[in-house]
Amino acid sequence: MALVPNWSAGAAVTDDPTVDAATKATFQRLADAVFTDRTDALVDGGSTKRATSGFSGDVKLSTSQSREESSALTELHGRKSRLAKLGEKYSAGSTRVTLDATRVTGRTAKADVTETTTLTYEKVKGKEPKTTGFQAHHELTFRADWQGNWQLTDVRDTDNGYIAVNQVAKQPPVSVKASPTDDSPPEAPRAATTWPAPVNQKNVTTGAYDYKAMVAYASKYWNNYNPDYPDYNGHGAGGDCTNFVSQSLKAGGWKHVPGYTYDFHKWFGNADIQSDSFVGVNEFSWFALSSKRVTSLANVYQLDIGDVLQMDFNKDGSKDHSMIVTYRSPQGLPYVSYHSTNTYNRSVASLVASYPNAAYYAYRT
Repeated sequence: MALVPNWSAGAAVTDDPTVDAATKATFQRLADAVFTDRTDALVDGGSTKRATSGFSGDVKLSTSQSREESSALTELHGRKSRLAKLGEKYSAGSTRVTLDATRVTGRTAKADVTETTTLTYEKVKGKEPKTTGFQAHHELTFRADWQGNWQLTDVRDTDNGYIAVNQVAKQPPVSVKASPTDDSPPEAPRAATTWPAPVNQKNVTTGAYDYKAMVAYASKYWNNYNPDYPDYNGHGAGGDCTNFVSQSLKAGGWKHVPGYTYDFHKWFGNADIQSDSFVGVNEFSWFALSSKRVTSLANVYQLDIGDVLQMDFNKDGSKDHSMIVTYRSPQGLPYVSYHSTNTYNRSVASLVASYPNAAYYAYRT
């Protein structure tokens, strides 16, 4: 849940202008190797372990970090196998890492990097998306030995989101539900993740909302945030996922319900003020269900464009993440886009394979 806006998210690392170009290039090489390894672990026939085998003579992984990366690659190979069983494979992957800020203090260094990754779907039919992509942010810690050779000792994901496709699953902290002001909030039933799903047709060309406008908005702003709204994706801001979903729904015709920000029966958001239901994961669910703007779907594979998918990663009863459906294939596979971590057209099958133990909540808008 994000309730405190961050208007201009910057790097957590304060940039040190005295860090020389050669040192920055050293950090860049290992960052490229680590995140390319993770991407290639998901690609059919991809080659891996550039980093764990020692990428170059002057930059390596520490023993503990090498174990961490090997474990991550093993998990990602398992994810690739689960995806293949669901009919999804990637034929190619491309990862680009940008060094945003570096700081060296004695024999310790930290670097903030932005990872931009694109994966190409292997089997594309008709108008299905050809690729899926995301941006993620990380903080890398390096230590120099007595000979001055740098080793990577830690990789920390700094986005508020959890689920870039080439990141390993991490257990989020147990969160506490907000207390409602009057009556009890409605509970959403969990959606099944079995494939194939029972038919639940949605007519996307008629109805009260413009679903194509929702998709157009999400496609435009999945990576370039709309300056007309605050950005909750900065450090400590709580995450921008539900804010992004609400903006997309608003673009498709959802109308404001003004009132107190903490009343889950209200829903509104603009540059100056947002209701808790506009930006909070659980509060959004409470508003959407109580207002009858959504109905719950029995299975995640019934989702269609403009529908909303939420996840509770650790099944503690408090939802953690919101996404909007931006494509549905003729074969019945939905694709979602979201903020925190910024992602476009990721298949629901990929989510289920990455987080098989999470609880899923599917909403028909």
